[in-house]
Amino acid sequence: MLTKSPLGVRKPWFVITGPTAVGKSQVTEILAQGLQTEIIVADSMQIYQGMDIATEKPSPEARRRVPRHLIDLILPDQSFSAGAYKRAAETTISEREGKGQVILIEGGSGLYLKALLDGLWEGPPADWELRSALLEKEQEEGTLYRMLQGIDPSLAERIHYRDLRKIIRALEVHSLTGRRLSEFHEAHRHQRSQRSPFWIVGLRRDRKDLIQRIGRRVDQQVTSGLVEETEALLSSGFSRSLPSMLGLGYRQIVAYLKGECSLESAVSLLKRDIRRYAKRQMTWFRADPRIEWIDLTPDESAGETADRIRNLKNYESMI
Repeated sequence: MLTKSPLGVRKPWFVITGPTAVGKSQVTEILAQGLQTEIIVADSMQIYQGMDIATEKPSPEARRRVPRHLIDLILPDQSFSAGAYKRAAETTISEREGKGQVILIEGGSGLYLKALLDGLWEGPPADWELRSALLEKEQEEGTLYRMLQGIDPSLAERIHYRDLRKIIRALEVHSLTGRRLSEFHEAHRHQRSQRSPFWIVGLRRDRKDLIQRIGRRVDQQVTSGLVEETEALLSSGFSRSLPSMLGLGYRQIVAYLKGECSLESAVSLLKRDIRRYAKRQMTWFRADPRIEWIDLTPDESAGETADRIRNLKNYESMI
């Protein structure tokens, strides 16, 4: 499904997404070569330097064949966010568009894609003192929903009267900014309508096929040095409690290195956790009706998948 802006002038961005281990990277590389363009990666773990194996970062050879952008951005102990990704991606996209390149985006981090394609409303930061006061008021008087109805009636209609978290946030925003949260939402919707058109293709596989691919991938990661990479990160002083070190592959292997489980158990847990992650990804993606899905077969090559995408009607708009 091709989503167009009202003006319909800009060439649409081309997005390839899907769950982990589905085979996005190889397919996207083939498409990039045919389109003579580069790849903008949307992956919340490939942003970290020195974390290559568990994140399935493209090899140096693959990057020489087709340059990738927005990987190796920060050290494992540095903070990042979907908003930071959006800003970095927009800068990169502007540079690529300035060179007349097709904008080709590949990745499975749903929040990063949402930030880039739909934008993010970055409201005022949480005021915990105010939130505590509002919560205390609700516990004593039970009046917060009525307050919201008086301040922002249109928003109150869309929020359940027992959804205390959303009610408190709406009251907090009004208290801190003097504006209704529904006003911010409306402005954000307007910004979304002015963004570039885009076309999203999703790759998916039968559950059994994907599970087998996940198992093979983890086994290959261990063979390729996942344990050694994780040990090197710990030796460099990166704490196991860092968000980066809690990523799939690292937290399980850290447990093994700390003597908390066997390597066999760590690998088994990793495979299980990746399966669960893939399931969560698909739950996220299914909620987006704009994705045009392609169902892959176990014996289908990346080249064959790329050919199937090229035969889709919307592909003509990329050329």
